[in-house]
Amino acid sequence: MTAERFLVTGAAGQDGAYLVERLAAEGVEVHGMCHTQASLDALAARTPAAIGHLGDLADTDSVRAMVDAVEPTHIVNLAGITSVAKSWEDPSEVSDVLGVGPVRLMEAAWALSERTGRPVRVLQASSAEMFGDSAEVPQTEATVLAPVSPYGASKSFAHTMVAVFRRRGLFACSAILYNHESPDRPETFVSRKITQEVAKISLGLSTTLSLGNIDAQRDWGYAPDYVDAMLRIVRHEVARDFIVASGESHSVRDFVRAAFEHVGIEDWEQYVVIDPAFYRPLDPGMQLGDPSRLRGIGWSPSIDFRGLVALMVDADIQKFRSAV
Repeated sequence: MTAERFLVTGAAGQDGAYLVERLAAEGVEVHGMCHTQASLDALAARTPAAIGHLGDLADTDSVRAMVDAVEPTHIVNLAGITSVAKSWEDPSEVSDVLGVGPVRLMEAAWALSERTGRPVRVLQASSAEMFGDSAEVPQTEATVLAPVSPYGASKSFAHTMVAVFRRRGLFACSAILYNHESPDRPETFVSRKITQEVAKISLGLSTTLSLGNIDAQRDWGYAPDYVDAMLRIVRHEVARDFIVASGESHSVRDFVRAAFEHVGIEDWEQYVVIDPAFYRPLDPGMQLGDPSRLRGIGWSPSIDFRGLVALMVDADIQKFRSAV
């Protein structure tokens, strides 16, 4: 049996960093693709055992050369812009990287398999944003795609192409990821914005939390749990698509309330300012995933919603205390 050799794109992002770290701890040979030298340096600092590569999913030749050089047994694609709001700023670039980029990876994986005679497994990080305006709640792997943003539309194309390559014979699968957070979540995401400001307010370093639509509903989970799910999916005996979600829906308001309550502030409304500038051009409907298929292969989350919020707030409190 061939030893596993993983290629992880987007290796310095939240999910990529956790995945590379976990694989290295398992003793797996892991290669990480990053888009910038700064990201490559961050990968090396966090997981020295990982083998870093500079790459660009928008460049067909460099993708093919990297896959040919690494000869991975598994490819996990986590690369590309992760902000739905920012996808409106340059829809064409987002479409190329998030939509066509995964196709370039699958083409390269197929060519490598043909050349070596060894199968290559590919996992695409799909997104709940693909469901967009779907009226079906909760969403399942069979829910019709109805994206309302360039991000969601790009992810939908890549997700569809996974099925095309799977029918061709490639071991291609998708993890349909719902919102998942951790202390490593970038500060541009509403979850991290909330926990940082609540931490500052609790320490007397801030007085205001500015937000957009706090009634938006999301299905939130813990990033390391979702990384565990991705590994189970790409290592499963059958190539299938899986919803990766908690199966519970909470509003942004719920997240804010839980964060303030964790630091002992009950009258949290006085600190919150609603700013229309933070509203999305279009917000999808209720995002609530049904993880039944994933639970059927042994997955379950290790932390619940309130535990996730508390973990993130505590991490930010520690960070700001050490900076004072």
